[in-house]
Amino acid sequence: MEYYKSIRKYVGHAPLILPGSTVIIVNDKKEILLQQRPCGNWGLPGGLMDLGESFEEVACREVMEETGLIIEDLTLLGVFSGKDYYCKVQNGDEFYSVTAVFLTKTYSGDLTINHESRALQYYSPLDMPENTKPEYRGFIEPYIEQILI
Repeated sequence: MEYYKSIRKYVGHAPLILPGSTVIIVNDKKEILLQQRPCGNWGLPGGLMDLGESFEEVACREVMEETGLIIEDLTLLGVFSGKDYYCKVQNGDEFYSVTAVFLTKTYSGDLTINHESRALQYYSPLDMPENTKPEYRGFIEPYIEQILI
């Protein structure tokens, strides 16, 4: 069972601090891989930490689960946290996310869509879909120069 789900048994809907990772994967055209979630919004592949994992391990596991890609050579771009990363979901659960954002241009494998994705597509970081979630734009926009190098 995922760590945060086991904690919910004890705290109900009370706010939790949830660490996780997300990855900006850049192809040779300097485009970034975005994932369209089942709700229709676009974002970066990534997810929440399980017990005993490092931020890098979360990044690699989640990218593999959500895209089918094996990533390497991760560069930590930043860690995002604080009141701006509060969320209350439809079921009433509340949390504050602490998200490590990584960049990689080294990956292998074939893109594979699973139940966590409607689509996987590369976009210019200067021309992302309108329904890219604001927090993901916030993870990408400070690093556009590094992405386009």
